[in-house]
Amino acid sequence: MQISVVIPLYNEEDSLIELHEKIISNLENFLIDYEIIFIDDGSIDSSWSVIKNLCSSSKKTKGVQFLKNYGKSMALSEGFKLAKGKIVITMDADLQDDPKEIIPLYKMITENNYDIVSGWKKKRYDSLIFKNLPSKLFNFAARLSSGISLNDFNCGIKAYKSDVIKEIELTSGMHRYIPVLAKKSGFHKIAEKIVKHHPRVHGNTKYGPDRFIKGFLDLITLSFFSRFGKRPMHFFGLFGTLILVVGFFFSIYLGIDKLFINTTGRLITERPEFYISLASMIIGSQFFLTGFLGELILRNSKKAKNYKIKSRLNYE
Repeated sequence: MQISVVIPLYNEEDSLIELHEKIISNLENFLIDYEIIFIDDGSIDSSWSVIKNLCSSSKKTKGVQFLKNYGKSMALSEGFKLAKGKIVITMDADLQDDPKEIIPLYKMITENNYDIVSGWKKKRYDSLIFKNLPSKLFNFAARLSSGISLNDFNCGIKAYKSDVIKEIELTSGMHRYIPVLAKKSGFHKIAEKIVKHHPRVHGNTKYGPDRFIKGFLDLITLSFFSRFGKRPMHFFGLFGTLILVVGFFFSIYLGIDKLFINTTGRLITERPEFYISLASMIIGSQFFLTGFLGELILRNSKKAKNYKIKSRLNYE
């Protein structure tokens, strides 16, 4: 199989039939074996009924229904696991991503040997204040911290080599940073393509301005875990040891000063330096123990699915 189109969705009943028809009409013109995978992230409208009908009309269309809404990252994670295509294309289900971009994205990877080609919605049909400006700030911060020159990290339409999406592991909220995760895993050939962006026709956006705040927090989390996720002792242990050592030597100085230098001065417990050294040793010990416990948890933890699947269609 050459192309897998993975489409996460939540309450998009009015868009699915049109989207499905557009994808098929664009792909059928090429001699390409493909599949379309709809991941219903716990929709509460009739999206799953529409997907059932689409799957019954075409064996190339497959569906997965989550028990409840787990978020886009989990939906993409399941889609990546099921995808059989050599190239995986992701796109949103709201008809704002253009299915005509699938083949150009596919060709960019196959002809130029890119690992990832990310879409760039250069001309957007979204709110200037609530989406465009926050998006620019978010993308600037992501470029600065990751070193990846992408203008639109959060664009829904992207193309990946199968090796890339099988290697990375998505946790909640990290779908925005798949290029960053891929780079950390050793996939450095990342390109960008300007894609068409259409105004939303049906329904309402599922994301508010708060998604950018969450995005910044996820960026901080990703930055920390990419450096210390597998060795928390390197962070907590280092700081804990430094603070503990500073407090310890400070207390030794206070003891020597009281016993041999300024024997008639104030009691040690009456000096503010004593409490500073005591607090430093306590905080340092806590940091060190946090790193130690983190190592124990990491080495003994078992990975489990963060979502539950209710139904599958066209899967044996």
